[in-house]
Amino acid sequence: MSTVDVRNGDPMTTPLDALDFDGEPFDVLAWTLALEPDAHPAPSPQPTVTPTPTAVRATGPTSAQLGADPISQLVQQVRSELVAAHLSAMAVQTAWQRQAIGALGHSVPSADSTATLGPTAAPHGPTAADGPSAPNGTTATHGPTAPGRSTAVAEQILAATIDYTPASGLTVSAVPGHPVTFDLPAPATSMNAFKMLARTPITAMDGSALAALARGEIAAVFGPAYDQDGANPEIRLTDGAHGRLVEVLDVEGRGGQWARGRLAATCRIDGPDLAVAATEIGWQAAQVLALRAGLHLCLAGARFQAGEAFELQLSTSVTGPAELVAEVVQIDLLPRPWLRINAEIRSGGAVVARVYGLTLEIREAPGLPIGPAAGGAIPRFFGRRNVFGQRALLGEFHMTHSARGDLGIALGPEFSAYTGRRATRMPNHGLQLCDRVMAVDGERGTLTGGTGHTEYDSPADAWYYAESANASMPNVVYMETSLQSALLLGYFLGATLTAPAEDYSLRNLDGTATVLREVDLRDKTIQQTSRLLDTTVLTGAVLQTFAYELAVDGEPFYAGESLFGFFNARALANQNGLDNGELVPPWLDSQATRPVVRVIDVAARRAAGTGMACASGHLAMLDAIEVVDGGGTYGHGYLRAVRPVGPDDWFFGYHFFMDPVMPGSLGVEAVLQAMQEWAVDTGLAAELEAPEFVVPVGVPLSWRYRGQILSGDAEMTLEVHIKSVERRRGRIRVIGEASVWKPSMRIYELTDVAVELRDAHAEPW
Repeated sequence: MSTVDVRNGDPMTTPLDALDFDGEPFDVLAWTLALEPDAHPAPSPQPTVTPTPTAVRATGPTSAQLGADPISQLVQQVRSELVAAHLSAMAVQTAWQRQAIGALGHSVPSADSTATLGPTAAPHGPTAADGPSAPNGTTATHGPTAPGRSTAVAEQILAATIDYTPASGLTVSAVPGHPVTFDLPAPATSMNAFKMLARTPITAMDGSALAALARGEIAAVFGPAYDQDGANPEIRLTDGAHGRLVEVLDVEGRGGQWARGRLAATCRIDGPDLAVAATEIGWQAAQVLALRAGLHLCLAGARFQAGEAFELQLSTSVTGPAELVAEVVQIDLLPRPWLRINAEIRSGGAVVARVYGLTLEIREAPGLPIGPAAGGAIPRFFGRRNVFGQRALLGEFHMTHSARGDLGIALGPEFSAYTGRRATRMPNHGLQLCDRVMAVDGERGTLTGGTGHTEYDSPADAWYYAESANASMPNVVYMETSLQSALLLGYFLGATLTAPAEDYSLRNLDGTATVLREVDLRDKTIQQTSRLLDTTVLTGAVLQTFAYELAVDGEPFYAGESLFGFFNARALANQNGLDNGELVPPWLDSQATRPVVRVIDVAARRAAGTGMACASGHLAMLDAIEVVDGGGTYGHGYLRAVRPVGPDDWFFGYHFFMDPVMPGSLGVEAVLQAMQEWAVDTGLAAELEAPEFVVPVGVPLSWRYRGQILSGDAEMTLEVHIKSVERRRGRIRVIGEASVWKPSMRIYELTDVAVELRDAHAEPW
């Protein structure tokens, strides 16, 4: 095997490489079909806990640079004949492959054709970049089109690996052989899209900015949110001896075919070894994408580390200026922050190299702790600061582990025993609404009280802003972000450690919360303060009561109290609902004479896309609502809706890992949507000039939960009794009482649940 050390550009060779073929038998369809994206990806794929390992199916021998002695010449001759035979066999295998793929209806370019890539495929999920858009509203792009998998221009296909240390630089090893394979994910959706750890307006970088990244001056390029107080001196852009980036023309956090990131740049190929040059350029592109996404902010004392083998497709070797497009295929924080890219390099309009599956990881130096020690003690600064420059105790890396990773890393070694068990966890991906722990006033094991200060960054392009009927943050997020911060405090202090052998599930039981003022929370950092008020330990259950408050820019805007329970399986199985196990029917079904019922077709209004905004996407909880005008307990109107429920519903994959249950806050959201649709249908919205929905200020919402919607439940039924309709100048408020059923029992009860219509510039209520 020929190994090139890019520190000096000289190949280091071993004259007597093994001559025999070592690898798996060739599979005519395996790598080609495995790398085709799913034409119909699931709308809510299960979150991946760890990166999919890259598998090298087979590798053949490489040609070595031999000396002039007779033995070396003989070895070279034998090797040449063996390589020729191997290439001949590969040609036959390729022909078989083309024939097999053609039989399946796939279009395969001929061996002497040149692939011309079309426009970037429209991603599933979010397409808006976090940078400027082209005049026609599409994402601005520069340079060559997005890389797509093809071997039409390849004269060489190599399996390559990288060895990298900050001190020694980048070493590239490449051998001919079968292509590298890895599972291609479905494109990111609005719910599972990667959330950048820091926000920056920078979408292009000239040579001076790239030079600053090479010096480790990351915050100087992207902004102060990327500063780590010097915690990562070895995180810097790698120099390239054979190839290098010259200028980044455009970089997007959610661009590309997989909606996970895209970078277009000019680059330069300086060295004669195209394999090394393409790898260096691809590695630098991966570093820029990782830095802009903020992956390095997860750890301190860290460095870049290469992943497993990736694939190089090389055409005729060239030198001089070139263009690059790199796309992020996968990105995650587990088990360490990492991303995987595909890239394409063009020179003179022709593809000269493609890189598939190059993986980059951020990893701490050996021996450095990356999570809390025993008792929850924080052994060192982990490298995360908030937008105000304050150091966090725990960051997004730890919150992600608490949701779907190693609880020992997230909370401390006492929680490592929960690995592989059903345990209390945070929601994940788009439902994970707590980012950092800033301070904890309390001791693990002392459950009589304590205070936690946490934060959540609410990006303006978050799924819930785009999919809500509200002009501001929807109620479901108010509830979830406050309740998650509270439960995290109780869990961190050790609520479940009172009986560590038990597998506890977390359930919210009741609460009351009030919006204190209207505020636009887009691109704001929400500061969460939670206080543990009391703890009751029972057989099979631990009950905890919390008070909490949310603030932005130092001023509170939401406050409440809530009761949580940690339950073992037996306690959960004994839930009797709100009516002591009896099935009390909805009001409509209990009337001696069935009243006149009309139906609001929510699905039709959503599909029409006209008039007032309608909840859509993940927040589209209802398609139809039954209405009894003048009905219900108060005689002001009655609403009922039935929502089918199945294991494929998106929320079961995000709430919770290994313990799927619909969030109670989504049941509340469904009730609010029924009331919003009624307000539009009855003409209340028409009374205002420019109506929009907001969460009402000063109306305490109270809830009681005594059961959950599970994946095996066939449906969820809700009813609303309209209690009052109140008007002030430029505003209309609807208040009701509501209940929610699963097939066997009534499980939610809501008091003073309210929606509000306002004119865009109306005075506060």
